[in-house]
Amino acid sequence: MSATAPYTGPSLIRRPLAAAALLATLAALVFGLLLAGAGPASAHAALTGSDPQDGAVVDTAPKEVTLSFSEAVSVGDDSIRVLDPSGKRADTQAEPKDLSEGSTVRYGVALHSGLPDGTYTVAWKAISADSHPVSGAFTFSIGAPSETTVALPSQEAGGGPVGVVYDIARYTAYGGFVLLVGGSAFVLVCWRGGATALPMQRLVVRGWLALTAATLVMLLLRHPYTDSGKFTDAFDLAGLQSVLDTKPGAALVSRLLLLGAAALFIAVLFGTYAGREDEREKKDLTFGLAVGGGVVATGIAATWAMSEHASTGIQTSIAMPVDVLHLLAVAAWLGGLASLLVALYRTPDIGSAAVRRFSAVAFGSVVVLAATGIYQSWRQVGSWSALTGTRYGQLLILKVALIAVLLAVAWFSRRWTGRLTDSAVAPEEAPGEEAESGSASEDASADVDPERAAQLARQRAALTATKKKRIRDADPERSGLRRSVLAEAAVAVVLLAVTTMLTSTEPGRTEEEAANGTPSASAPAAGGPVNLKMPFDTGGQNGKGTVRIDIEPGRTGSNDLHVWIDGSDGKLMDVPELKLALTLESKDIGPLPVVPDRLAEGHWSASAVQIPMAGDWKIDVTVRTSDIDQVTIDKNAKIG
Repeated sequence: MSATAPYTGPSLIRRPLAAAALLATLAALVFGLLLAGAGPASAHAALTGSDPQDGAVVDTAPKEVTLSFSEAVSVGDDSIRVLDPSGKRADTQAEPKDLSEGSTVRYGVALHSGLPDGTYTVAWKAISADSHPVSGAFTFSIGAPSETTVALPSQEAGGGPVGVVYDIARYTAYGGFVLLVGGSAFVLVCWRGGATALPMQRLVVRGWLALTAATLVMLLLRHPYTDSGKFTDAFDLAGLQSVLDTKPGAALVSRLLLLGAAALFIAVLFGTYAGREDEREKKDLTFGLAVGGGVVATGIAATWAMSEHASTGIQTSIAMPVDVLHLLAVAAWLGGLASLLVALYRTPDIGSAAVRRFSAVAFGSVVVLAATGIYQSWRQVGSWSALTGTRYGQLLILKVALIAVLLAVAWFSRRWTGRLTDSAVAPEEAPGEEAESGSASEDASADVDPERAAQLARQRAALTATKKKRIRDADPERSGLRRSVLAEAAVAVVLLAVTTMLTSTEPGRTEEEAANGTPSASAPAAGGPVNLKMPFDTGGQNGKGTVRIDIEPGRTGSNDLHVWIDGSDGKLMDVPELKLALTLESKDIGPLPVVPDRLAEGHWSASAVQIPMAGDWKIDVTVRTSDIDQVTIDKNAKIG
C-alpha cells in the first residue's frame, strides 16, 4: 500500500480528486522546470566535433585527427583508429594524445605522412564519466572521395551478449537493493514482529544475495563490457586491474565491502534483535540498528551516485546527495511494498497498526521522490523537444504515468486500510481448548519421550497457523487489501524496470545535441578546419589566379590563417598586396580586418585571428596584382 497517509490522520490524498490534484501539481512543476532549465547537465559523452569533420574533403593530408566530446572520457590505446581505403591503419597506433584545454575535452592521434588520396574511416570508442561506454565512426576524404573496403562496426559499445548479461545484472542489483533496504526498514519502522517471521527473513536475505551476486558479475564483466565484448576476458587479470583503477570499478568494490557490513546487520536483525524480549533493550537495539543500517544503506546508494549520471555534469556536489536520497526513497517505498505483500500473503500476524505505519512511510517517500525527481529531470532533459523526442524523455514520461497509476491504486489500498481490524488476525483459543491443550502438554511431558513431544509441539503450531490463515483469508477487508497491494506491486515492478532503464539511457539533452550536431554546454563550439578556393581576375596582365585559404582549427576563439595564391599556370605567384576581412552578417559583426604576413613566395600567414562567434562568415579577399589592377572576391564559410 503505497504513497498513502494514515487513515486516522491528515492526508493529501484523502479523495480521488485530491490525489489527481496532487499529481497534476507535481507534473506541472516537473514540466515547467524542464522548459525553464538553464544549462542542465549532460551525461553519456557525445561526440561534438572532429577535425577533419565527418564527410569533409580536404586538399592535403592532415597531420592528425582530433575528436571533441561533451564531457570527460577515458580512452585507451586503440580508442581512436584511422583506417585507409584498404582497411590498413593510417594512424601511428600510439595512445591518443590529450589535447583538452579548460572545459574543452579533445583527444587526437597522429597520422602517417604521405597518405594517398581517398576516403578514410575513423572508428572511436570511449568510457563516459558516468561509466557508460560510447562509440561511433565517421569518414573524411583526402583529395576526393573513393571506394573503401572498411566495414564500420555493427555493434555499439556495451552491446552483444556481454551487454545483455551486464544489463541483467544491473537490473538485478537495483531489485536486490530495493528488497534489502526496503525490507529491513519495514521490519524496523513498521513491523518489529516481522523480525521473527521466516518469510520476511527470506525476503531480505534474498535481496542481499541478489545484490551481492549482481555486483560480482558486473565487476567481472566490466572489462569485457567496455572493451572486448568477450566473456573469456572476464577473468583477465590485467583487464580486472584496469577496471579497479576506474571510478566504476572502485564503486563496485566499495559496494561489496558495504555488503559485508550489511550481512552483519542482517545477522543481528534476525538473530539477536528477533530474540530480545525485554522491550527496553529491544528499543535501544532498534535505535542502534536504525543508525547502523541507515549508514550502510546510504553508502550502498552512494556507489551508484558516485559512478553514474549524478557524478558528471553541473552541480555534482548537489546532484550526488540528491541521487542518494532518491534511491533510498525508492527502496523504502517499493521495498516496503514488497514486504507488505509478503506479510499479507505469507504471515497471519501483521496488524493494522503496522500497515498504517507503512502508509505514513510510503507517503513521505513519495514526497522525497517528487522533489528529487524534479531536480534530476531538470538536469537531464531541459526542453520540451528533448522530453518528447528522445528515448530518455519518453521513458521519463512513462515513469510519471506509472507513478500516477501507482498513486491511484494506493488510494484504494488506503480505503481497505481504513476498514482493517485486528480481530481476525491472531485468534485466541477457547478456554476449553486451552485447558485441553495444557493437559495434553502435561501428558506429553509425562508419558512421551522428548522427540515425540517436539513432534507434537510442531503439529500444534502448524494447526494453529492453519487456523489463523483460514480466519485471515475469510476476512474480506484483509483480502481486499491483499489484492490492492498485489496490484500496486505489479505496477511497482514495471516502474522499477523503467527507472533502471533510465540509468543506462543517454539523457535527453545529450542525445538531442548529438543528433543536431551541436556542442553541449560543457564544451565550447567545436568546428573543423576551413579550406577555401576562390578564383580571381584583376583584369590586368597576369591578373588571373586562385586564392587558397586554410583556417585552423576553424572554431571560435584563436585561429591560424594561411593564404596561398596560384597563378594561371598553377604555380605559386606573388602579388603586391593581399588583405582579408571577415563579416558575420547575421549578427551584424564586422568586417574584421586581417592583414597576413608574407612567409614565402605566394604564401601568407596570420596567427591568433579571433573568431568571436560561430556562424556563417563571409570572407572578403582583396588581391592587387599591379598599381592599378585590383579585385575583391568573397565566399562564405561556416566556422565553429
